[in-house]
Amino acid sequence: MCGLTGYLLKNETESDSSTVLDMLALQRHRGPDDSGILGINIHNNNLEELEVKEPLPFNIKPNLIFGFNRLSILDLSPAGHQPMIHQASKVALMMNGEVYNAFDYKPELIDMGFSFKGNSDTEVVLYLYLAFGLEGMLERLNGMYALAIYDGRSKDLYLIRDRMGIKPLYVLHESSRIAFSSEMKSFKALPDFKFQLDEQQLSEFLLFRNSINNTLFQNIVNITPGTYWKINSAGEIQVNTYYNIRKEGEAKADPLYREKLGQALRNAVKRQMISDVKLGCQLSGGVDSSLVTAFAAETLPKGALETVSIVFKERHFSEKIFIDQVADQYALQSHQFTLDAKAYLDLIDEAVWHFEQPLNHPNTIGIKLLSREARKHVTVLLSGEGADEALAGYSRFLPNHALFFSKNTLMKALKSRRALVEFISVWTDNAQRYLMQTAFGGFGTALSLYPKFSVKQALKGRKEIWDSIEDSPGRKKRKYELLTYLPDLLMRQDKMSMAHTIENRVPFLDNQMIAAALQIPDSELIQFKNGIWEGKVLLKDLCAVIFGKDFAYRDKMGFGIPLKSFFSSADFLKKWNASYLPGIEKRGLFQVKSLKKWVNQPSKMNTEQLDALWLMVGFEIWAKQYLD
Repeated sequence: MCGLTGYLLKNETESDSSTVLDMLALQRHRGPDDSGILGINIHNNNLEELEVKEPLPFNIKPNLIFGFNRLSILDLSPAGHQPMIHQASKVALMMNGEVYNAFDYKPELIDMGFSFKGNSDTEVVLYLYLAFGLEGMLERLNGMYALAIYDGRSKDLYLIRDRMGIKPLYVLHESSRIAFSSEMKSFKALPDFKFQLDEQQLSEFLLFRNSINNTLFQNIVNITPGTYWKINSAGEIQVNTYYNIRKEGEAKADPLYREKLGQALRNAVKRQMISDVKLGCQLSGGVDSSLVTAFAAETLPKGALETVSIVFKERHFSEKIFIDQVADQYALQSHQFTLDAKAYLDLIDEAVWHFEQPLNHPNTIGIKLLSREARKHVTVLLSGEGADEALAGYSRFLPNHALFFSKNTLMKALKSRRALVEFISVWTDNAQRYLMQTAFGGFGTALSLYPKFSVKQALKGRKEIWDSIEDSPGRKKRKYELLTYLPDLLMRQDKMSMAHTIENRVPFLDNQMIAAALQIPDSELIQFKNGIWEGKVLLKDLCAVIFGKDFAYRDKMGFGIPLKSFFSSADFLKKWNASYLPGIEKRGLFQVKSLKKWVNQPSKMNTEQLDALWLMVGFEIWAKQYLD
């Protein structure tokens, strides 16, 4: 797990390493163990490595620059140094991430004549590229990765993001250059560059808290998962898809779905436990993380596995009782940390800086606190992210959710009365009604904050993704969630963990685990049990075998945050009046009438208003850091 960065100059060359050094410094937290700089003159195919010290001149006048910060996980020796270069072919590679099946190919590559200098997965990936080409390499990789590859034979640059988008890879595309990085803050170091707001993204952002594989910055995108960019020496870009989850999964009658799902998860956990540094589990007490923890504990001596957890003083938010049950059952070394209102204000500015977008999910603060404290104990954490999307874990998957006529529908209509025509248009369309289940805001709230809010603009990209999926109703929803909702959660995990040099792994998104999950028909995952509709049934049944039915079939809590306590605190109100509110008013993007009313009566705020206020606070902090 590391950080990569670099840039391609279309019409000029670079004189020294000062810019890339500054870019690396801005994401040093991603890889403090080692750094590397490589200059490439694409026109005459010369490569030059520089020491990562003070700015040094390039002799070859490169127009492509690679920079890398390394967090050593596999092969802690200098043999894992990056950028990694194959001199004979003039191929250079940078990889942020881990490939869990890399060493399965090592014997074959040795037989083919490749000589290994070390034991890193990066070296295996480099040789897979040389042996089988780009597509051949990618079809073999099972892991999480962002790759930058320069091939001197074709003089092409490839920028590649893993199948599910676990690792970020941002690209800034301007007329004179293309820059790329694991974190957008590195672009601050580029000469004559300033972050600018892309207001076209605000409608989608206000409704859904994110803009799919896009950013709130002009000219910056996060490469779509499962795709790669091929960039030639002139800076011309060709986007290619190498993995399309829309084509994954074909339901087949199988009486052993639960057993096969359990075996796939066990195998994924075992695969992802490869590490030359200390590894633990992120344990929330929910079904997903508890299963990952149980299977991880089975691979180690009793009492050897360490876990980290966030708990709350407010008992109705805390899952401490279930965390303790898992810890006791497997004799875990359980590290638990309390999140309270004070921690929000202590951490929020730093969290926004690392997240690089407004803090859309309040529990991002919890993940940051957890990562900070976890670093005192481990370097790698396994988490349960991805299970709800792949295996129908959210209430919106259930048949009785979002009925056309219901009390819930009436309440939504009342809240959206300022945009009632648009609400009726959306709610009477089955597809768009489902899309709105993943929204955190409503039309009325969005309009009260942002008069330019456009329902059409907010839904456009998501409707296109929904329409592009042809599958059974339930599996279509799961694929949609994996393509739209999950990417934002993965970026939250990546940014908050890497802020404290923690590698976060997600066994539920293992290639074979996703394949197994999307083979399962809807009827096996969503069933009427104990008088109610239940989702994620096969996984809950697996959990019940280990921890009992009461544990597995309790009401889903997620990672709740007591926002009312936060917004009622004296510390928040002081900061609101002194900084947040004046900043929002001065910026002039959002109206503050509703915000003032909500803050004056925090106990009366509904969930939608709490989320909106949180979003506005996060936006103002982010704007000060990145736009001002």
